[in-house]
Amino acid sequence: MKHIISACFFLFSLCVSAQKITVTVDQNVTLKEFFKQIENQTDFKFAFTDQIDTNQKYFTKKTTFKQVEVEKLISELNKITSVQFSIVGNNIFVKQKSQNQKSAKKKSKLKGQIFDDEKQPVIGANIYINDLQIGTVTDVNGRYSIEIPNGNYTVSISYVGFKNKERQISVSDDVTINFNIESDSEELGEVIVTGNKAVDIKNTQMSVNRLSMQEIKRIPVAMGEPDPLKSILTLPGVTNAGEASSGFNVRGGAADQNLILLDGAPVYADSHMFGFFSIFNADIINGLDLYKGGIPSKFGGRVSSVLDVTQQTGDFENYKVNGGIGLISSRLLVQGPIQKGKGSFIVSGRTSYAHVFMKLADNKNSAMFYDLNAKLNYRFNANNTIAFSGYFGNDVFDINDRFSSKYGNTMGILSWKHSFSDRLNSNLSAFYSDYKFNLGISSENFEWDSKISSYGLKYVWNYQLSDKFKINYGIDGQYYNFNPGIVQPTSSDSPFNYKQLDKKYAFETSAFIDFENQITEKLNFRYGLRYSMFYRLGSEEISTYENNQAVVYNPLYKIYQEGTPTGSVYYGSGKTISNFGNFEPRAALSYAFNENTSVKASYNRMAQYIHILSNTQSPMPMNIWTPSGPFTKPQLLDQYAMGYFKNFKDNDYSFEGELFYKNVQNRIDYIDGADILANNNIEQVILTGKARSYGMELLFRKNTGRFTGWVSYTLSRAEQKTPGRTPEEPGIANGDWYLSGYDKLHNLSIVGSYELNPKWSFNGNFTLQSGQPVTYPNGYYEFGGVHVPNYSLRNENRLPLFHHLDVAATYTPKPDKKKGWQSYWVFSIYNIYNRKNAASMSFTTNEDTGANETRRLSIFGIVPGVSYNFKF
Repeated sequence: MKHIISACFFLFSLCVSAQKITVTVDQNVTLKEFFKQIENQTDFKFAFTDQIDTNQKYFTKKTTFKQVEVEKLISELNKITSVQFSIVGNNIFVKQKSQNQKSAKKKSKLKGQIFDDEKQPVIGANIYINDLQIGTVTDVNGRYSIEIPNGNYTVSISYVGFKNKERQISVSDDVTINFNIESDSEELGEVIVTGNKAVDIKNTQMSVNRLSMQEIKRIPVAMGEPDPLKSILTLPGVTNAGEASSGFNVRGGAADQNLILLDGAPVYADSHMFGFFSIFNADIINGLDLYKGGIPSKFGGRVSSVLDVTQQTGDFENYKVNGGIGLISSRLLVQGPIQKGKGSFIVSGRTSYAHVFMKLADNKNSAMFYDLNAKLNYRFNANNTIAFSGYFGNDVFDINDRFSSKYGNTMGILSWKHSFSDRLNSNLSAFYSDYKFNLGISSENFEWDSKISSYGLKYVWNYQLSDKFKINYGIDGQYYNFNPGIVQPTSSDSPFNYKQLDKKYAFETSAFIDFENQITEKLNFRYGLRYSMFYRLGSEEISTYENNQAVVYNPLYKIYQEGTPTGSVYYGSGKTISNFGNFEPRAALSYAFNENTSVKASYNRMAQYIHILSNTQSPMPMNIWTPSGPFTKPQLLDQYAMGYFKNFKDNDYSFEGELFYKNVQNRIDYIDGADILANNNIEQVILTGKARSYGMELLFRKNTGRFTGWVSYTLSRAEQKTPGRTPEEPGIANGDWYLSGYDKLHNLSIVGSYELNPKWSFNGNFTLQSGQPVTYPNGYYEFGGVHVPNYSLRNENRLPLFHHLDVAATYTPKPDKKKGWQSYWVFSIYNIYNRKNAASMSFTTNEDTGANETRRLSIFGIVPGVSYNFKF
């Protein structure tokens, strides 16, 4: 009986599969729609696994099968789709093809470039093959290359600040496919932000924060102008010395421990007007990456962080102009083709005009800044591109014709990007960068000029050995010229004589190699090594001291004093005074539990050979850079970090949590009462100690929808320790750990953006931080009728809690207008509840009452701002 049933079932299957049907498929036909075509013509039913998404489109070109048997149709489909069909009875089963089936296929290379809506290559865009669950990222030329089995696939393209894009492709041989992605700000109709800001779960890189210009322009700041540098203060682990202060501090590090790069060239000062504005013009900046830990081997020279800022590439097809007019400053940008499709330029200028209003008000003071950014690109062919980037900026101050100052940066970098093949490309660049400072005091009839300049060459290669193994390697060299200052009289009755402080020269070189290895689908490993060398060079005369101690301890007065030179040694031009060499290993590991959750860990060692001479928390324009040498060793960092990363609800929300520990050797410390201004023997006022910082960083983001933003919180501690060199010496703070000037126990930022409709959007930023560590007097004694304060141990006290709330509204009169004159207004209020945050506390004696009193200095109260922005 059972044989009869089996025979009948077999005959029924033959009859069913022998039916001839007509089916048409194309790029717009989903699997569900394909099922209906067959089920409407036959008695077949479809069955499939949970892995199959029937709403996906698996067909890449229009094909019509006319009057074919079902069995032959299934056989043909199995050759061209990434799913497997099989007939069992009157059921057609559908499942993902096994890896064995895929590997049995011939593999081909999928390659191409990713461009944005202005036809500019996109660096670091993600290309993901959904069906194979593999992917890659674009290189510095926007190129990608990945080897996959022949077949039909769905490719997803994503990048921060741009709309996600999906496309069906068919691969039967090596193929080049370029993709264009659109900025999410161009979306019409309902305003829904779709930029992919979710955590990259599998990438080994951790302790890095990225901000696009769309995000930066939404964050309210003082004076109403978008500021890339101020925006990073909303990220976990990043603080500064307070309002209107220059520099920034990362994970308890000093400002001079940050490497700031603009298109790959170093920049030595980061602010205008003593910290009111940063040097980065938001109109021309493309975006920024802040590396706080797990720093790749290609970066070196600083021990706290790397801020990698890139400028836009000019439009290759059309001429465009945009700019803005604000209360304090205005800006203008022009871009367009030099030769359509091949060459482009972009130039941006910015200037302040507060000095004009001062003169109209009959105020003799003057304060202004200006800067100019430019970038030129030329594509000779698909494999060769040259580019030039430049920056020039200055600040000019004049106070009652008694005090004048001028300072600023100049930077230029020329690069050649070359692709040897789809797997190997290189970037050769040469740069120049300098920082100048001039100070003139007319009442004393003298001027002081100082400068640091550097010349560098870099050659970097990127080699993709396979889809799972990449190698980055390179070499670089940099020559430094330090001029601490020239003091010169401006009249014959000046009390100052001409004096040239000793110039210093140095050469720094390094080589690095970095490996990125996907060990399994879940485990990724990046490891590398950097070796750096530093040479302090002549010509220079170096003082010698008894027992080689430039600082001596006076046990009678219990203070450190400047040592007395016993002689000197002269080193001729190019002669080596001191040399250092350091291995700097790096490693990072990520393990993905699934597509939405991972843990990561990293370690990196870094060496820093140049230092800023400053005993203030916020760098000042007159701060002097100096190289390591006989009395100043290079700083050495060891940093460990581990973190937990998760995306929620289809990447609508993301969470990053990290723990870190940093240890820095050879950190410079200053003796009490140190005089570092125009000091030709700076070794006489510095001691060498160490520093450490450790803490927890949390970042929670809402990535999509009308309301987006993030909450960041950091709980951390930053300390220094400078023990005595002998048992009799106390060191600093009795040789114990004490708070560094960059310690902020609590640091909370809340950033939100709400798109009400295409015309109106609203933004807010709340910041709360622990007060900055300071040293207060704990008593006083009277000497000759004068109250002389007695100070506590270093940094035992704190300024009051720091907090403020900023809001902004953006109004776009004609949001649907995409051609011709387009404009929008930004209205902002900084510190809306008028918090008087303390910049410093001073302790004085009231002249009328003779009582001791404390005075608080505040920089900002409430600051309204408005700017008009346009483009055409």
